[in-house]
Amino acid sequence: MRYFITLSFDGARYHGWQIQPNGPSIQEKLQWALSTLLREDIQVTGAGRTDAGVHARMMVAHFDFSGEWEGQRQMLDCIQLAYKLNRLLPQDIAVQKVEHVSNDMHARFSAIARTYHYYIHTVKDPFLRTTSCELHYPLDFDKMNEAAALLLTYYDFGAFCKAHADVKTTLCKVTAAQWHQTSPTSWYFEITANRFLRNMVRAVVGTLVDVGRGRLSIDDFRKVVEGKRRTEAGESMPAHALFLEDVQY
Repeated sequence: MRYFITLSFDGARYHGWQIQPNGPSIQEKLQWALSTLLREDIQVTGAGRTDAGVHARMMVAHFDFSGEWEGQRQMLDCIQLAYKLNRLLPQDIAVQKVEHVSNDMHARFSAIARTYHYYIHTVKDPFLRTTSCELHYPLDFDKMNEAAALLLTYYDFGAFCKAHADVKTTLCKVTAAQWHQTSPTSWYFEITANRFLRNMVRAVVGTLVDVGRGRLSIDDFRKVVEGKRRTEAGESMPAHALFLEDVQY
């Protein structure tokens, strides 16, 4: 039987979603909790692989379970399992729900879209320091949005893929890309696509910030995308301000 878990996490203490040999990961903690509760070796597959320090308001993962629990073959009590997981998992990982799904559903391959937000602020704020990137130079958000809109007209995003990343293709379909202002001193960048390359969102944001600072023109930005070379794009922005916000199926 296959189950989906919807969860959220603060990624500050973790080396990303995927199990790593050199530090704790979200996948490791979730597998440990499930295996402990269900008394068999449980493997989980996530909707994506968030980098070290990246947060998620919504992550989806699936796992398969034989149904043999407490001496009987039965479907899991999803509400009770979610409750027990939250009791067992650390405070920076929270399960919203567990649900039974058909065996052909896949947390990664069945997803049709993912949405990320990148948060920035321009005035020192002790309450934003772990979830938003503090910047202290003027930014032209109209130009940044003009450049962001161009992303919807391209399919190859090799310019924003981490160098030497093990990917078979750099093709993605971006369906939304826009900056939103939430206060006089804070904004977030929203981007939705069918898939994302490693480090892609942080590289896109870094390049858009270069546009906002006047370091790149709109035409320069277009040339960066078309050039498909990571060395031509902007720097990768800090991970702590990036959130996986939504996964759609």
